[in-house]
Amino acid sequence: MPIATPASSDQIRRTFLEFFAQRGHEVVPSAPLVPQNDPTLMFVNAGMVPFKDVFTGKDRRPYQRAASSQKCIRISGKHNDLENVGVTARHQTFFEMLGNFSFGDYFKEDAIAFAWELLTKVYDISPSRLVVTIYNGEGGFPADDEAAAIWRKVTGFGDDRILRLGLADNFWTMGDVGPCGPCSEIHFFHGNEPDVARFGEEPRIDGTGWTEIWNNVFMQYERAEKDGPLVPLPAPSIDTGMGLERIASVLQGVTSNYDTDLLRGLVDRAAELSGKPYGGSNADDDVSMRVIADHARTTAFLIAEGVMPEKQRREYVLRRVMRRAIRHGHRLGIDRPFLHEVALEVVRRMGETYPELRDRRELIARVTEDEEVRFRTTLKRGMKILEERFDEMRSSGEKTLPAAAAADLYTTYGFPLDLTQVICNESAFNVDVQGAEAIIRGAGEADGPIDPNAAVDAAHREARAKLAQPVGFTGYEHEEGDSEVVAIIRVEVQGEGDRARKVRALVEQAEAGQAVEVVVRETPFYAESGGQVGDVGEVTAGGARVEVTDTQKPLAGLVVHEGVVRDGTIAVGQRVHLAVDHAARSATRRNHSATHVLHWALRKVLGEHAQQKGSRVGPDMLRFDFTHNRPLTREEISQIEDLVNEKVLTNAKVTTEIMPMDEARRRGAMAIFEEKYGDTVRMLTMTPEVVELCGGTHARALGDIGLFKITSEGGVAAGVRRIFASTGLNALAYARGVEAELARARQVARAQGGDLAEKIGKIVAHERELEKKVAELERRILEGAGPAQGGGGGIDAMLEGAREIGGIKVLARRVPDGTNPGALRDLAEKLRDKLGDRAAVLLGAAVGDKAQLAVMVSKAATERLKAGELIKPIARIVGGSGGGRPDMAQAGGTDVAQLDAAIAATYVEVERALAS
Repeated sequence: MPIATPASSDQIRRTFLEFFAQRGHEVVPSAPLVPQNDPTLMFVNAGMVPFKDVFTGKDRRPYQRAASSQKCIRISGKHNDLENVGVTARHQTFFEMLGNFSFGDYFKEDAIAFAWELLTKVYDISPSRLVVTIYNGEGGFPADDEAAAIWRKVTGFGDDRILRLGLADNFWTMGDVGPCGPCSEIHFFHGNEPDVARFGEEPRIDGTGWTEIWNNVFMQYERAEKDGPLVPLPAPSIDTGMGLERIASVLQGVTSNYDTDLLRGLVDRAAELSGKPYGGSNADDDVSMRVIADHARTTAFLIAEGVMPEKQRREYVLRRVMRRAIRHGHRLGIDRPFLHEVALEVVRRMGETYPELRDRRELIARVTEDEEVRFRTTLKRGMKILEERFDEMRSSGEKTLPAAAAADLYTTYGFPLDLTQVICNESAFNVDVQGAEAIIRGAGEADGPIDPNAAVDAAHREARAKLAQPVGFTGYEHEEGDSEVVAIIRVEVQGEGDRARKVRALVEQAEAGQAVEVVVRETPFYAESGGQVGDVGEVTAGGARVEVTDTQKPLAGLVVHEGVVRDGTIAVGQRVHLAVDHAARSATRRNHSATHVLHWALRKVLGEHAQQKGSRVGPDMLRFDFTHNRPLTREEISQIEDLVNEKVLTNAKVTTEIMPMDEARRRGAMAIFEEKYGDTVRMLTMTPEVVELCGGTHARALGDIGLFKITSEGGVAAGVRRIFASTGLNALAYARGVEAELARARQVARAQGGDLAEKIGKIVAHERELEKKVAELERRILEGAGPAQGGGGGIDAMLEGAREIGGIKVLARRVPDGTNPGALRDLAEKLRDKLGDRAAVLLGAAVGDKAQLAVMVSKAATERLKAGELIKPIARIVGGSGGGRPDMAQAGGTDVAQLDAAIAATYVEVERALAS
């Protein structure tokens, strides 16, 4: 029965999933946006990504047909729609991809029939508005005549409606590596009368024209490494993708995705906040409103998954998106933080479909507003710096902002490079983008995508192929066990330092001294995952002994025991005994169980927004990252410790149950977005309040944890805090270390009993008084009023070296070594004031093994000469860097031998600056 139109996006999504469920497909919930166990992708960018390993045969599911509505982001790498967002009618950074999949079950005939039936019978789209495309054959692959014949049979179309396109249009790849194959697209005509002659033209600004709405990919090949050969997949499969926003525009009778019920409400919210009407045009204001609507969705969904705005990788992508939206709000005249309000509208509209938005509503609002408050300060500062630079460039006739200036805006002020580009373009200037990116990378601020070459090692693929089924894990019940060696991977390190790399190869046996990775059919060793480190121990057989130093899971179903053969020879097919290091495993159990109780205590004390952002647990480590926007107070830390230790003292039994994911959620289990969960999960119950999903190894009862003590707390990123803690014997060792340190402090301070703090206070106060006296003596000596100068003439004598350059009096001098930066700055200020109202002074001194520089410029001279710019080339001479305001700047360097040369260069640099 046809769907009623205009249909809501919820109806369209539900109808799609029900249609395929009725045809034997398992309806699979959306996977997280951050790919699980896939280092080749920044974000999930297509509906098939969660099934990538199923297509290649590395993973197995209990079904051969699936359908989903998958959250996707296209903002980096091969699929990057950022610059088109808000400009075209159909591009977003965040979107939902409806898809149906076959894993070696049906192929082209059924896929095409399903698509046609859903579009024309259920969604009731007129065939007269549709055309289809097929692959025409290029690059050594034949034309897809089979698909053409099926389309003719199913639709009755002639060749004028079955169009043949090349490799770029009709051969689909996920990225540089992964599954791929020829594809067949279905296009819809927005507008009055469909005109096939217009096919291939870009849709017009108003969205009219031909637009792809569904892509049927016939998955036949895999590329294992970048630019490598295409290898046939184990079984031909189907991967289809239809953007929910695009099909919604068709069924809701609009020509722009931004006019659908998925986005129009957000556009209207942006318009309301700006106080301006939305006109649906390509005027600057309308584009800005659409950008804000799209970027608010990306912001809300990524923060809900624990991605916080920062300066690295995924975190920096989020920061770019947020700051881009804020910049567009600034352009609209919104002069207060607003993005969090649009993000909350996303939560309100999409929270029922995606409950994680509702669950983390408070976090989304807080992180978004905090980032905007920070960036508005940065934006104001960056705009001022750029405007000053633009004035200089106009005077000199320059058209390109230098790479160093653009990079400095990013590394010093956090001003995004792409935003610098936008602002420069608006003022008719260019930017040396490549040069700036090179400088930023050199400063360790890489923002590029996840390494596309970080694919699974070929030796691991070969080892996995030798297993009939995934390696079994017996470690929940046992710490020892027997098994058969299925594969041995010899590991050799080639190269040194940063160029060192591991080269792996399958061998039949390995002898004493060789580094190996041993694969067995089942093991008690826990492979690193979920923040828990891999087990250590031994693998033995007769006279052979392998010392296991780590256990890893390089791909789904494969566990490797990394180590070194210490004695004898180990061989494939051999029966071996595996023994986990009991002490290390026990300490890891304590630490891992403690993280779950800690997670509960943090939410109890700080609020529900305090969600796990990451963790690392091992025998000697308990590290826990959580979302919170300020340092913990001493009282909060004590409260958290008390809550955890109170739970430990109950000695409650720790129980685990295996159950379907939906059942675990109904029973209140907390899931962590950074983790990968299957349809069946392991639910951990410690107390009625502490119920979480976890696949790690744990204490048998809470009392096994022993004493819990937080050893440090600090910030690691915007909105993310980190706790280090100790448990059991580690906590006892920490307490003893603190006691020993206190005893040493009492001895040094000659304190008795409880008067240590009082004694230290007196020592510190006395030291400060001495520092003041020393600073005063230094000042008097520098100014010539102290005993070393004989009572006068110091400042006046220094002024004699001043030169006049372009109407500005300039003085550069070295002062006595050891002068602290504060005294250096104060003296430079006094000398500048003595020289008059148009003066510049640079002073330098060696302090230990460092060169220190200070520059002061009169306010009246800053129009032509800026201290912050003047000091940079001078600082480079002493191997350092620096910066500051137009009237004051400081710098330091490590090459003291070049200090005199740097000071002498001041006059040349002033002449150069004034000439430009």
